[in-house]
Amino acid sequence: MVQYEAVQEILQSLTADGAVQSVFLKGSMGREEEDEYSDIDLYCLVEEEEVDAFKERRIQHLEAYRPLLFWEDLFIIAPQIIAIYENWLHIDLFVVTHATYEPKDNIKVLYDPECQMKRYEDKQSLVLSEEKRSDHALDLSWFLFRYKKASERGNDIWAVEMLRHVCRDLSSLLLAKYAPHRAELGLKNIPYDLSEQHVQAMTSIYETLTPSRHQEAVQQLLSIILEEKEWIEDCITTNEKGRALFHSVLKLYKV
Repeated sequence: MVQYEAVQEILQSLTADGAVQSVFLKGSMGREEEDEYSDIDLYCLVEEEEVDAFKERRIQHLEAYRPLLFWEDLFIIAPQIIAIYENWLHIDLFVVTHATYEPKDNIKVLYDPECQMKRYEDKQSLVLSEEKRSDHALDLSWFLFRYKKASERGNDIWAVEMLRHVCRDLSSLLLAKYAPHRAELGLKNIPYDLSEQHVQAMTSIYETLTPSRHQEAVQQLLSIILEEKEWIEDCITTNEKGRALFHSVLKLYKV
């Protein structure tokens, strides 16, 4: 696959850079679940004092594979280049230090001569933290409330968007319960990690997430939420007000 070819060419360039301590993959390639449509999530571990200088050389390293069609310099979880090659291969190149690296998801180490990544071996996890589960449960309540307002106002486009948020939060909560070791992957992994019954239910909901049918979608969502009511309540650990909001929103829908 082109992903392997690209990684090999870029890796050869990176390992010749004295600032690079380790190179590793995350995402689907880090989990060894890649296919021909996969992006490349490539990470470089460098010393703190080398970060700024190394950032200036990132494009040079990326173009060791081939010229870039487009790239953008961002900071989301770390300094990051989002790039697209002329063959439409997408790569994200992250620069991290031991102080900034967040060890979650599986990694595939490509270069680590001093075993810098060994300290993270037992910290690779896709389990949602208690705080994140609570956040998803609270957001689910909030967006159900916002949907109600939008629907009653007659703003069908915004109503659909509010339900999309509900779907994302509900998906994470379902994964946290039924496939906890995969929960950080969220909505996109519903087809792979939940039961056929759940997949069919979510597919049916998305088929009705339209301006003319969103009222069908919300009823289907409420059906799942009621089935999982106890679990969602248990996830709201931050405060009693959060549980009160969840209960009040359900009463708003008369369920």
